[in-house]
Amino acid sequence: MVNAHVSISTDPVTGHLPHYFHELPYEDEKRLEKLFNSLDLDGNGKIDIHDLSVALREFGVDHKYAQSFLERADVNKSSDISLAEFIHYVKEHEKNLRLGFSHIDKNRDGKIDLEELIKAFQELGVEVEVKEAKKLLERMDTDGSLEISFNEWRDFLLYAPYSNIHDLIHYWRHHARQPRIPICDASAKTTDDFVKELLVLFLDIGDLMTVPEDYTAKEIQTGVWWRQLVAGAVAGAVSRTCTAPLDRIKTFLQVHGSKGSMTMKSCWVHMLNEGGIMSLWRGNGINVTKIAPESALKFFFYEKIKAVIRKKNQRKELAIQERFVAGSLAGALSQTTIYPLEVLKTRLALRNTGEYSGVYDALKKIIHREGIKAFYKGYVPNILGILPYAGIDLAVYETLKNAYILQFAKKTDQPPNALVLLSCGTASSTCGQAFSYPLALVRTRLQAQGPGTQPDTMITMIQEILKKDGFLGMYRGIGVNFLKVAPSVGISYIVYEKMRVVLGLDNMT
Repeated sequence: MVNAHVSISTDPVTGHLPHYFHELPYEDEKRLEKLFNSLDLDGNGKIDIHDLSVALREFGVDHKYAQSFLERADVNKSSDISLAEFIHYVKEHEKNLRLGFSHIDKNRDGKIDLEELIKAFQELGVEVEVKEAKKLLERMDTDGSLEISFNEWRDFLLYAPYSNIHDLIHYWRHHARQPRIPICDASAKTTDDFVKELLVLFLDIGDLMTVPEDYTAKEIQTGVWWRQLVAGAVAGAVSRTCTAPLDRIKTFLQVHGSKGSMTMKSCWVHMLNEGGIMSLWRGNGINVTKIAPESALKFFFYEKIKAVIRKKNQRKELAIQERFVAGSLAGALSQTTIYPLEVLKTRLALRNTGEYSGVYDALKKIIHREGIKAFYKGYVPNILGILPYAGIDLAVYETLKNAYILQFAKKTDQPPNALVLLSCGTASSTCGQAFSYPLALVRTRLQAQGPGTQPDTMITMIQEILKKDGFLGMYRGIGVNFLKVAPSVGISYIVYEKMRVVLGLDNMT
């Protein structure tokens, strides 16, 4: 629909010409008039929540800012914005944006360059790489000058519901002009980050390689970090519980599946006959319990390792390779700490009715029969499976994403959307699994081994599997592993969205 042109004459609410219109330069008058009409989709002279949501989505701004914009601009609380209200709000907002711009523009030349941008982030306690800073600058720099003018700054941050410089920069870095999955995380991960994390989490391979989120000093102080951990833990707990039967079937196929002896259907029937419907959730309790401590430990180790790297290099900024190393080590250390829970999960998932009365009983019996070392069975293939998955997954993911950008995104000047990123992530994770899944299978089989059983090493286990089942035996259960991805991700999305509301994360980012 072609919008009816609304001109600046009288206030539709009061019928009077507001005093600030007399002081409005002609150029600003035309600019704001044009902007208002572009937002007034139905051309009725008012901007409502529907108009804002649709328009902001087209501009690449998260629709959640529509409600915030409406609440701030709607002075008379009519649930829509008149032209007068719009201009009043925008002009006041632009005053705050001018203050923020001046704060960063240290040399007062009317431009923000790369050096000033990086310094501004550092002053706010935000670690940003030069590469990321360049991308941020390019995102706002419309004329290709590699500098940001106030007009570019103003136009880019128009819909940011903030006046504080820290919040404006946070919005710039994480929210604006990026498509976002509605439930992204509390510290404002991009779609790219979140899609990747969900895939590695629910494919159950390479989860140690997820690089933890970097938090600013303010985010740590205000509690964003722990709220994110809680939201993630709850979402993970619900999704794992819902898909626990598939996870137990996968474990059964990995350990007991031999050539022609067991299928997904026969495994399902066996579990129901042996222990009833509730047996499908065996091992889920410990699987859920380990989410929170592992996430907290990974965050703790990551911060400590980053501090060591910064001290060694005598600089605050970490390169992407250094973040990758820090994330890898943090994941390995956290996994080493909670690895006994992994063994317990496998033993409980595979137990027969009456074998263990619970987690404590299983713990006591395993220690009595096999000693403490039993809780680190399969540890070597578990750690060895990290790097090949991560390297292949990252390489394939970046290759596919960059190929899409070169082929399509540059033509439309839009970044890859969530569906594209999910497709790239699925393909890359599949390639990563092709190399890493055999080690995961060997790990699970070693975890399931009782006292005095053979084979008891990674090499002998691989030899036995190849001898009995051939090469395909190294991939038993991988189909079920892929099957649980879609429901796991979907459930996690929904629960995470609810937890954001409950924990107030939307108001903190």
